Amino acid sequence: MKKTGIAPTRDENYAEWYQQVIRSADLAENSPVRGCMVIKPWGYRIWETLQSKLDNRFKSTGHQNAYFPLFIPLSFLERESEHVAGFAKECAVVTHSKLKLNDRHRLEPCSPLEEPFIVRPTSETIIGEAFSRWIQSYRDLPLLINQWANVVRWEMRTRLFLRTSEFLWQEGHTAHATAEEAREETLKMLEIYRDVAENELAIPVIVGEKTASERFPGAVSTYTLEAMMQDRRALQLGTSHFLGQNFAKAMHIAFVDEDGQKKYVWTTSWGATTRLIGALIMTHSDDDGLILPPRIAHLHAIILPIIHEESSRVSIETYCLNLQKTLQTNAAIKAQVDTRDLRGGEKRWQWIKKGVCCLIEIGAKEVESNGVTFAMRDAIGQRETMAKDDFAQHLTDRLESLQRHLFNKALRARDAATVQMTNETAFYEFFERVGGFVLGYWSEDPSVESRIKNELKVTVRCLPLQYAEKRGNCLFTGKPNCPLAVFAKAY
Repeated sequence: MKKTGIAPTRDENYAEWYQQVIRSADLAENSPVRGCMVIKPWGYRIWETLQSKLDNRFKSTGHQNAYFPLFIPLSFLERESEHVAGFAKECAVVTHSKLKLNDRHRLEPCSPLEEPFIVRPTSETIIGEAFSRWIQSYRDLPLLINQWANVVRWEMRTRLFLRTSEFLWQEGHTAHATAEEAREETLKMLEIYRDVAENELAIPVIVGEKTASERFPGAVSTYTLEAMMQDRRALQLGTSHFLGQNFAKAMHIAFVDEDGQKKYVWTTSWGATTRLIGALIMTHSDDDGLILPPRIAHLHAIILPIIHEESSRVSIETYCLNLQKTLQTNAAIKAQVDTRDLRGGEKRWQWIKKGVCCLIEIGAKEVESNGVTFAMRDAIGQRETMAKDDFAQHLTDRLESLQRHLFNKALRARDAATVQMTNETAFYEFFERVGGFVLGYWSEDPSVESRIKNELKVTVRCLPLQYAEKRGNCLFTGKPNCPLAVFAKAY
């Protein structure tokens, strides 16, 4: 049996394989606080790279970063009824401001707050209150704000990166003079998410609108990116919401237009989280560990000195350092020499599990021949040798090839597990047998949506925008002129 870096394998136990990839790559670990995680340096570097990719795009479209309080007065959430109903069960509540030692020398809360604070589950209300002060005239619009922050949603069942009680994210909040501007903004930010998902993370996505039951609490429309993981389950990668005037009216965000008329603004919000790292793991990684697409990797090449005789150490390590400098003349390539005092095989496996794009091995033979021996992470068992002078350009080309290969591989897997159906019996058999994505016309009947969720744990992931004009007979009821929907089991 072939040795793998991760046990169990994906086929043996996908859920445990996922946890072991995270552990082996040293990405994160569970915190002493239930449901929370510690993101370790290797994992946080991925998040920093993602932040940079998104942040640059946000700023290029006129958005500015700001920061708002972690604590939100309870009364703020109560102003928007759908919003408070949607988040009530997930809220962490601060009720006291101090601690004191009791008679048993244990700490206990004292000094109850006059009004409880909610630990930020999302910031529409607290940011809306600021907007109500910042916006007075049409000249103040549009107001385009983004926040990088943490949020808390009290989850019952947690899994690293995919669903934790505290997670990191960005949340954009904007205000506009017209509904048309706000809807345009909503779709513009959705396109930025799609661009990052497909062109940076190499994850193919389906872009669409959520159903009423899956809509963000308080939103008029919610748009989503849905991706398929290797176990044929869906994962939502980001959402963008057209909020209409619901929050504007609740938070009194109004402006005087050019004709001197007082009007409510139209608002949007949109966000992506550290869940993107979970998507990255589950889309590309294999039974040897993490695989990182080059455009999201913060280290592209690891150079491993192979030293069998101490007398060759200086020449080999000098050669490795020179190779590193040569590679990094291309600013797009990040290379590192690993000179730790560990056995070569142990170091090699560590870097394979961490997902570095290219592993380079340099020994006395390579120094003598002025060559390079290397293996790309997606074909780690296939060592190749070439001249050092040609390698820098070759690696640049191979990294681009790896980026395309990972996207195309994920796209082929998704398409192979996607079927279009017109029959309810076949629909049930598909999800009871294998699962994947089902495309089918649907009457938007909430009772059907509830039934398949209860009986199959299948949800309507979205109504794809690319098929917005298509209409057909509902696969469940036969009703004509229904939109096309994507159904799947999901994380």
